[in-house]
Amino acid sequence: MLNRPVPSHWVMPSSHACRSDPYPAGLIIGTKVGAWRGSDKSWIAEARPEQLKASVDDNLDRLRLEQLPLVHLRYAAHAGVPFADSLGAMIELRQAGKIRHIGLSAVTLEQVTTAQKLVPIASVQNLYNLVDRRDENILEYCSQRGIPFMPFFPLAMGTLRSEVGPLTAIAQKHHATPAQIALAWLRVRSPQMVLIPGTRSVAHLEENIASLTINLDAEEQRTLEESAEIASLPSFRV
Repeated sequence: MLNRPVPSHWVMPSSHACRSDPYPAGLIIGTKVGAWRGSDKSWIAEARPEQLKASVDDNLDRLRLEQLPLVHLRYAAHAGVPFADSLGAMIELRQAGKIRHIGLSAVTLEQVTTAQKLVPIASVQNLYNLVDRRDENILEYCSQRGIPFMPFFPLAMGTLRSEVGPLTAIAQKHHATPAQIALAWLRVRSPQMVLIPGTRSVAHLEENIASLTINLDAEEQRTLEESAEIASLPSFRV
C-alpha cells in the first residue's frame, strides 16, 4: 500500500501473533472474500454466510495465521444474498476472533453507513480513478471520518499507463510516466487515500513507489479532471 502509514488501531496485539511467525514484524496482511475472478475474468460471487466463513478459514490456513488482521467483504449484489446476511457473517467471524478488522469493497454509500452502525469499518475498497469517479461521495465520507479508502483499478486496468490527453504533457513536465501522474492525482484527492496498484513487474512496482515524490499543482489537477479524452476511456466498472 502506498501513501499512508498503517493506522495504529490496525496493529495486532502479540496474543494474536502468527502460529509460526512467518512474517516480518509490523506487516499488516489484508485479504478479501465474497467473490473471485473466473478464468473469463467475470466475478463469481461467494457471498453466502457459509461461503464467507469457509473463505476466511481457508485464508487462515494458507497464511498460517490465528487471526486475519484485515478482511474486506466484496459485496456482489448479483449474488442474490442480502447485504445484511453477508455482513452478519463477517461480524460473527470477528466476534469469534478470526478477523480483527472488517473492510468493505464494491459497496454503496448506504451500505457503508449501514455497516458502520453495526461494526467499525476499517477501510473501504471501491473502484475509483481518473476515468471513473462515481464513488466520490464514498471517498468524501471516508475522508471526513478517517477511514482509509483504497481505490482498486487505480490505473483503469492499465489504460492510464498510456499517453492520453493531458497525461502526456504533465508527465513530461515532471519527468514521469502517465501512470505515475495518475497515481499522484489520486494521492492528493484525500489524506485517507491508500494506493493499491497491482503489478507483477518489479519495474512497475518501483515506478509506482516513485509516484509518491510527484506533487501536482491545482491547475494540473483541474486539467486532468476536465479532460474529455481521459473521461472517454473505459471504466471497467462491473
